[in-house]
Amino acid sequence: MRKFRKVLDGLTTSSPGATLGSPSCSSGAGTPTAAPTPKEIDVQETLVSENFQLCKTVRHGFPYQPTALAFDPVQKILAVGSRSGGVRILGRPGVDSFCQHESGAAVLQLQFLINEGALVTACADDTLHLWNLRQRRPAILHSLKFNRERITFCHLPFQSKWLYVGTERGNTHIVNIESFILSGYVIMWNKAIELSTKTHPGPVVHLSDSPKDEGKLLIGFESGTIVQWDLRGKKADFRIYYDEAIHSVGWHHEGKQFMCSHSDGSLTLWNLRNTTKPFQVTFPHGKVQKDGRKESCKPILKVEYKTTRTSEPFVIFSGGLSYDKAGRRPTLTIMHGKAITVLEMDYPIVEFMALCETPYNNEVQEPYAVVVLLEKDLIVVDLTQSSFPVFENPYPMDIHESPVTCTAYFADCPPDIIPALYSIGAKHKKTGYSQKEWPITGGTWTLGSHAYPEIIITGHADGTIKFWDASAITLQMLYKLKTSKVFEKPKPGEGRAAELVEEDPFAVQMVSWCPQSRMFCVVGISAHIILYHFSKYEANTQTVLLEVRLQCESEDVISPSENENDPCISESGSHSPQPYPRQPASPVSGTTEGIKPSIPCLKVKDKTVRVPPGYQAELVIQLQWIDGEPPQQITSLDINSAYGLLAFGNCNGLAVVDYLQKTVLLCMSTLDLYGASDPYQRLTRSPRRHRQSTSGLTELSDNQQSIDMERSKSPTSGYASRRAMLQQLHGVTMYSHDEHHTTAPYCWTERATESRENSFSRSRSSSVSSIDRDTKEAITTLQFGESYGRKSDALTTPCLWVGTSLGVGLLIPMSIPTDQEERMEEPVTFGPSGAVLMLKGSVLCFAFLDCMGTLIQSPYEAWRDINAAEDPDRPRKRKLVHFSPESSQETYGDGHLAVVCSERQAKVFLMPSQSCLFVHNITESSFVLRADVVSVSNSVCLACFCANGHVMTLSLPSLRPLMDVSYLPLTDMRIARTFCFTNGGQALYLSSPTEIQRITYSQEMCDNLQEMLGELFIPIETPEVQNRGFLKGFFGGNAHTFDREELFGEAAAGKASRSLAQHIPGQGGMEGMKVAAGGAVGELARARIALDERGQRLGELEERTALMMTSAEVFSKHAHELMLKCKDKKWYQL
Repeated sequence: MRKFRKVLDGLTTSSPGATLGSPSCSSGAGTPTAAPTPKEIDVQETLVSENFQLCKTVRHGFPYQPTALAFDPVQKILAVGSRSGGVRILGRPGVDSFCQHESGAAVLQLQFLINEGALVTACADDTLHLWNLRQRRPAILHSLKFNRERITFCHLPFQSKWLYVGTERGNTHIVNIESFILSGYVIMWNKAIELSTKTHPGPVVHLSDSPKDEGKLLIGFESGTIVQWDLRGKKADFRIYYDEAIHSVGWHHEGKQFMCSHSDGSLTLWNLRNTTKPFQVTFPHGKVQKDGRKESCKPILKVEYKTTRTSEPFVIFSGGLSYDKAGRRPTLTIMHGKAITVLEMDYPIVEFMALCETPYNNEVQEPYAVVVLLEKDLIVVDLTQSSFPVFENPYPMDIHESPVTCTAYFADCPPDIIPALYSIGAKHKKTGYSQKEWPITGGTWTLGSHAYPEIIITGHADGTIKFWDASAITLQMLYKLKTSKVFEKPKPGEGRAAELVEEDPFAVQMVSWCPQSRMFCVVGISAHIILYHFSKYEANTQTVLLEVRLQCESEDVISPSENENDPCISESGSHSPQPYPRQPASPVSGTTEGIKPSIPCLKVKDKTVRVPPGYQAELVIQLQWIDGEPPQQITSLDINSAYGLLAFGNCNGLAVVDYLQKTVLLCMSTLDLYGASDPYQRLTRSPRRHRQSTSGLTELSDNQQSIDMERSKSPTSGYASRRAMLQQLHGVTMYSHDEHHTTAPYCWTERATESRENSFSRSRSSSVSSIDRDTKEAITTLQFGESYGRKSDALTTPCLWVGTSLGVGLLIPMSIPTDQEERMEEPVTFGPSGAVLMLKGSVLCFAFLDCMGTLIQSPYEAWRDINAAEDPDRPRKRKLVHFSPESSQETYGDGHLAVVCSERQAKVFLMPSQSCLFVHNITESSFVLRADVVSVSNSVCLACFCANGHVMTLSLPSLRPLMDVSYLPLTDMRIARTFCFTNGGQALYLSSPTEIQRITYSQEMCDNLQEMLGELFIPIETPEVQNRGFLKGFFGGNAHTFDREELFGEAAAGKASRSLAQHIPGQGGMEGMKVAAGGAVGELARARIALDERGQRLGELEERTALMMTSAEVFSKHAHELMLKCKDKKWYQL
């Protein structure tokens, strides 16, 4: 515990921590003249470096660019591999684990060690990895890197420790799973085919052991050659040469037939009795043309041949459609007897797999479902019903249903908000799903003791908003809101307006949500704002429209003015705010008086409509087009339900709207906010000249020279990448509509692009920098709160804090009527401010602490349902909740602390004196993308995410560095756009277009993470082999036991060439021991369970052997009795 004391008596501008805003025209002291100053600030900071640790917690969403699929039929868990080297392992809801190969190589194939708690991955860098799934965070135990051959296919027989690996050269190698060492036994391609064959058979595309005899290995080559290799005799039993290329092979469970899929859209069925020609050739989707020939079909990429006890076998395949129809969707075909069902998919099929009751390939398979992995979705089809319905997916796989354009994260929400949203959202769920339970039920997961209400909000390109329940590191859809319903459907326009219409005009740019009052505000890319209120009842409403003209029309001084050295050049009377005409609700109009006609992109519905329960639009604000030019996009937004106000800004200026009275209170350019106290010389880009603003909201009482000195400290180099990044962060290029498209991100116009290039050259050392500087200073952040508007104030008043892209923090005090009736009738007024706070870089956030270091929440209005029936005896009143710093006045006197963070700096000011108590330069070589004041371990800190990938935390109020971790290099604008912090030491970002990655920087949560994650592996008894009967077992194959160890072991096969593959030990062993030591089930217990299982299997084997011997004796006895009975009889007496 550390104490910070700072004596403020006699604090002057010359002291190191003094603010640049101390008065220069009156007194030299920085203390307030009217309000008493506290003698000392005594803040006990409890956070230390040991409270912080950065780690990933969980990943949500659909695996981006999936490549492979695997299923464990005993454990009932599913694995999905991706092109970036990630592996997602899914079980029952809550069981969701993500693993990442360090190499980042694409995952080609996945193979579970069924019921063993392990997974083999084959990657595009020709490396095999063995993952340990018996721990909550899987880790690699072994890796094997092939040096001279490319891996193309792998096969691991059930209950075998030998993995067959096919290569591009056509060879088949064998790997010991336990030691991950190559066997000396190799099936060379030139031995597998006939010596007379002149061509190479191509890569190995299929490997499988015969269900009839494990000693027979079926090898499929891409060219159409199929070989059954006798592993014992080291020779080929038969060879098949087919004209068409092979894509996959599927066995009948009896091992007498197998089916192949080919590149010409055909299926061939082969019988082992006669392999000279196929037993059957079918073109499932090929029609006979008029000339008698079959029409050409697309390749059948995969086929599965599954048998059932009670009906015809299932033949399931993907592809095979005819080429005649363009634009046909990808299909999965299910052939069951004579019935053929074609299921159309929304996306191309990557892989599919039938889920069967038994893990044994020589038993009746009984498929009950098909998992279909698409490029952007995962579906499971129910095979037990003739209509083949799909199961309702319990995982959040539809985050990317429309591209995500913004995110917001709220931890420790009011407990009633999640049930309220869920009850409304549940009414709009899709129907038609299978009535059966989701079949992927593996693993275990419990809620844990550290769960609290969390909500994630995602905004999308089509204008939809999704609310997600993110409690206890899970993710579940709560409610979906379509903002496009507020507008008329866009019609194809004409002229310049039509050219400027966005591809996605409803795309969500940012959101502001007050969980307590349930007020919700959405900013769209078409420079529109929609305000919603929440109601449990449907209602007939008409959305109110406000049009706001927010356009820069001021002309700056190009060269230094003659009054530049005089800081007191204006009378106070010239700083009164320009009144904005109180504008009532009005319909959208295409023309405005005095300007050229223009067509807005979106037209608000002007009729009364019936809206369902949930979020209902109350107000729409649209920025007007000026002279046929579109408005600049909105860069900042804040809403306060207690004040009934909404503020927003862009690169032109600031506007404040009273949403209770539906009027515009304030609409001013950024320059007007300064008035004559603007410290910068600017160049105007507005064509409207001879109109110069002379008034503003800021009182000119700060030292001009000190401001200039502070400004000159900013570096002037290295801004190229930052300019491009800020252009996108401010909405010019918000997102790429489709990650696969190569087209450049769209922007409004060249002029709009230029307007985002804010002034990054901030040195005033030469007139060139003054001339070249862009005049448009964007409003980058806004915050309502109770504060001291002027240095002389003794009491707090409602204020609006304004941060700009030039590092200026302005404080605008407001006067709001307190009586409810007066509030609805009397206007809210704004006063001039004396607060100008200066920082390096664009201002990112404001926060307020009391003098004890406790975070002061913004006031809010408690939620009330405006559509509920009103009791005439008890009229509803607005219930306001305030968190004023005045509660600590008795002990600490007047005042509170204001935390201001910019792209490069963080400062803590004492209000109302505006004295700078602490300052910390966060970064010199990079810049901060996101900063928030958050609560961690019952205290508060400042969390920052920098463009160089560093995540930092600073103590408050002293701004001591507590953590600085190089976590994630910024390789994509998506991360910069979606990264956000929240309370409890958590954060999230969009790691790919389809996935949300959550992280924590709290040591406490890292320690409890093992408890919160689900278990992937549960000890389950392996199902018994079906009782096949003595005669069927005797005559049906598997008569000879097959000992792979005897064939593939080092004693028999020798050692493989060292240059062929390199063994790499993994880190999973040590991690596994650490996890098991802290987990509920230790490694010793698991070993004991494995030993019990092995003993149980041996006991079962002995019982089966004894049963077989008894059956044989009974058979021999009956045969002997039958022989004696028939011994002396003639043939005609039998």
